[in-house]
Amino acid sequence: MTRKQRRGVLIGGGLVMIGIAVALVLTALKTQVTFFMSPTEVLATPPAPGTRIRLGGLVEAGTFHKGTGAEAAFKITDGSKSLPVSYSGILPDLFKEGQGTVAEGQLGPDGVFHADTVLAKHDEKYMPPEVAAALKKSGRWQEQGGKPKAAAPGT
Repeated sequence: MTRKQRRGVLIGGGLVMIGIAVALVLTALKTQVTFFMSPTEVLATPPAPGTRIRLGGLVEAGTFHKGTGAEAAFKITDGSKSLPVSYSGILPDLFKEGQGTVAEGQLGPDGVFHADTVLAKHDEKYMPPEVAAALKKSGRWQEQGGKPKAAAPGT
């Protein structure tokens, strides 16, 4: 083998190794990616069965029901559409009706979003950027006193 051929084999082998590493990383990331959707987007184009998503919006007033044990049911709305959510676990202390929330889980065949994680905003000034964008898009976002604020459901 000449020097040129050895160099070519070395470069080719290196490129193959890099290709394999990139393929492994992309495969691992594909299973970890969770997309954010609003209730309107979920109802317009439902995700494939088994696909994990983040559903964000406001907890619709009058829809929160505490079940037996750690079971809870409520609806998340973006102002135009709402989606029922079932959750089994301890809800965050700041979780309440009319507040911004993000639920992570899967949409069931029954049309109910089955959440395994529920996040609530942590103070009156913060709202997850995805939720704020969805509320602005639906016209439910209001500026009050220089501070961004989500409009109360039904207004």
